[in-house]
Amino acid sequence: MPDCAAQRISISGRVQGVGFRPFVYRLAHLHGITGWVRNVDGSVEIHAEGELTQLQRFSDALLAEAPPLSAPGPLAVATCEPEYAEAFSILESQSGSEADIHLPADGFVCADCLAELHDPANRRHRYPFINCTQCGPRYTLIIALPYDRPNTAMRDFPLCPDCQREYENPLDRRFHAEPIACPVCGPHLRFVADGVTHEGDEGALAATAAALRAGKIVAVKGVGGYHLMCDARNDQAVATLRARKPRPSKPLAIMLRDIKALRDVVETTPDIETRLAAPERPIVLLPKRTGAGLSELLAPGLAEVGCLLPYSPLHALLLADFGGPLVATSGNLSGEPVLTDAHEAQTRLAPIADAFLHHDRPIVRPADDPVVRVIAGVPRPLRLGRGNAPLEFALPAALPTPVLALGSHMKNTVCLAWGMRAVVSPHIGELDTVRSLDTLAQVAADLQQLYQVQVARILVDRHPGYGYRRFARDSGLPLTEIGHHPAHASALAWEVPDVNAWIVFAWDGVGLGADQTLWGGEAFTGAPGRWQRAASFRPFRLPGGDKAGREPWRAAAALLWETGQPAPFAPDALHQAWSARLNSPASSSVGRLFDAAAALCGVCTHASFEGEGPMRLEAIASGDGDAVPLPLERDPAGIWRSDWAPLLPMLADATRPQSERAARFHLSLAQALVEQAQQLRAQTGIDSVGLTGGVFQNRLLAEAAIARLEAAGFRVHLPERLPVNDAGLSFGQVIEFLFE
Repeated sequence: MPDCAAQRISISGRVQGVGFRPFVYRLAHLHGITGWVRNVDGSVEIHAEGELTQLQRFSDALLAEAPPLSAPGPLAVATCEPEYAEAFSILESQSGSEADIHLPADGFVCADCLAELHDPANRRHRYPFINCTQCGPRYTLIIALPYDRPNTAMRDFPLCPDCQREYENPLDRRFHAEPIACPVCGPHLRFVADGVTHEGDEGALAATAAALRAGKIVAVKGVGGYHLMCDARNDQAVATLRARKPRPSKPLAIMLRDIKALRDVVETTPDIETRLAAPERPIVLLPKRTGAGLSELLAPGLAEVGCLLPYSPLHALLLADFGGPLVATSGNLSGEPVLTDAHEAQTRLAPIADAFLHHDRPIVRPADDPVVRVIAGVPRPLRLGRGNAPLEFALPAALPTPVLALGSHMKNTVCLAWGMRAVVSPHIGELDTVRSLDTLAQVAADLQQLYQVQVARILVDRHPGYGYRRFARDSGLPLTEIGHHPAHASALAWEVPDVNAWIVFAWDGVGLGADQTLWGGEAFTGAPGRWQRAASFRPFRLPGGDKAGREPWRAAAALLWETGQPAPFAPDALHQAWSARLNSPASSSVGRLFDAAAALCGVCTHASFEGEGPMRLEAIASGDGDAVPLPLERDPAGIWRSDWAPLLPMLADATRPQSERAARFHLSLAQALVEQAQQLRAQTGIDSVGLTGGVFQNRLLAEAAIARLEAAGFRVHLPERLPVNDAGLSFGQVIEFLFE
């Protein structure tokens, strides 16, 4: 073959677990290329032979026509000696000397598999575990890399002859689909209720649908863990679920069969529908449609409900058989990671669920559903999970040593970072329980094992009371403390690398500040590694400390007492302790200002979940009332501080509608933010503003602030790739550490 040229092509990025080798195989045949392809740790290596023009078209197509779930990096192409291969083949995976792992997230069920699922003539008709190279579980299935069946949770399901033929046929859609299965050789369902078990897929599905129609609560094992499901139209079923969990008022997500069913119950747009149908299939918060027939108990006091479409074949079958929307909330004890093991779920969820739909495909690690909210016209993540995590990012510079960032105590994620790469885990949860801490340890170990990285340093929040502190100490590794709000600011700054100098507003519940007080209403100037606190709010002391987060009346009492006013709803003993500065830490938290406003307006005095008061306050706000001017002065340390005191008479004015008071509160804070930004621009010349921290999950506040800032000539940025809340904190810790 005198005209034969040969190239060795290496492709990194997300190229394993996404059907990349079968794609390369078919592409090689299309372009007349001989040689081979194989997995090498986290990358794909190709030996390609052919004429130079063929090789060029082939290499161009490797990126231009890559599978939709893949994210290949640039090609590394080198000329090599021909092997004069007679055909193109897929070789066994090989371990390289240096791993370049890119772990895929779990995939939704694709349209081709759905068509087969509902085709009575297909051998996988109504099989709940149908998948192909372009869909199905990945992160929750993979035990180790390279991504081959023996390294997945499917290793104990030997392929039947029919599946083996599909797996080995280059022209088949399931060619080298590692989770491939069918009713003969794959996993199956099992329904358990009242000591009675229904084995077999059809019997289990029928029993599940019947239980749901009867108003029962069923724990259903899915891709990344269990859901607690019940009829979303049945008030009694929803009330029972709330009472048992217990979850008195925190909103419950619903799963709907398709877009048509979605349109019947919520207000939507084509862009939102596209987002709902995206591969990650997130929960999206959408305005409820009046008269839709949904239970009013799904999201009491709120204007939105979280909606998601089925992302597994099991969900598709269940929704079709049931015939209506289903509550699909995390199968856990509130605040803990979602449960994944059948025995543990049966034990721990027994006080909640009437029945269980199990299956025997192991879930290697938990992954809760991701959550998205549209703010300022952009879908923004509120929670990372199944379908969009682990989330990989390129760092702006190389780390000197591999690190593990442990994030926050609430909405915890961890971030593994090494070289110029960082990987953020799915949502773990609140670190108040042993199981949450065990899951954090498992995820931290798994990420290191999967990516073949050994951590040499741990990054932690400055707060000494965070639940992971013992885990960090027991690791024996050196610890670096990172400021809570600088980490928020750095996570946002990474998203917009062309901005060199920032004014960043980091507003949230509370985080320990550099002065050992509880910050939460801060503005910083600068950039990662060199943030300067420049503005804040008038501080106030929180009676009872952390209790104020779940008892908004405490924050209301604090503001009244700070201004010399009585708080008749608060116990005298508490006022005495507050006056004596006992367990009353100082705070500048905007999140606690929202709590106080909710209590003073009579919207929420006791919260059953974090953020309930602010969420209810946003939901009732309406009208275009005037902002209340808040005085802005510099304190002796040079920090600009807005005074919230003028808000109190308006908030406590019972002659005004709650909706008006709530709206004016939001607008007043937005205006105060703009006035702080203007002062800081006058000082520094900076006109790029960032908004970060959990308070900016509030769409009304964020959009009001953005509109006013842009009208004042600022360029404004709100996170788009990472959650604005504490779920993005672990990555921010890495960025802050990188530039310290």
